Amino acid sequence: MPTDFTAKTMNAIHRGILKISGGKAGWQVSDMPVLKLTTIGRKSGEPRSVMLTSPLQEGTTLIVVASRGGDDIHPAWFLNLRDNPQVDVSYRGEPTRPMHARVATEEERRRLWPLVVADHKNYAEYQTKTTREIPLVLLEEPAS
Repeated sequence: MPTDFTAKTMNAIHRGILKISGGKAGWQVSDMPVLKLTTIGRKSGEPRSVMLTSPLQEGTTLIVVASRGGDDIHPAWFLNLRDNPQVDVSYRGEPTRPMHARVATEEERRRLWPLVVADHKNYAEYQTKTTREIPLVLLEEPAS
């Protein structure tokens, strides 16, 4: 499982690649599109950004996996959006847009999880490493 330091370092390297390439490289990892998710820190109240992959998209809804490599604790970004679901997302380098984040319902997870792990077996492996059910998060267009 990655430490907080490792996760932050990986995100910094990823952002560096995007910056050095002028945004031309780094928006695809392991056959998955990459997005930049900005949440509001649940303790600090400050914006917090993280680079994530989206193994599945349905229409304008982006699905991300709160796996933290199969760790027994949820990633900080997940805890942030759980407390404040209003997030900003830059998908594949497109302009940032506001979105609403929510955890997939039990029924949605039963339908979506097999689709996620069919093409991205690493998530199934992560689930075997922890007793917590790894949440799927749906990033959706805000209701008008």
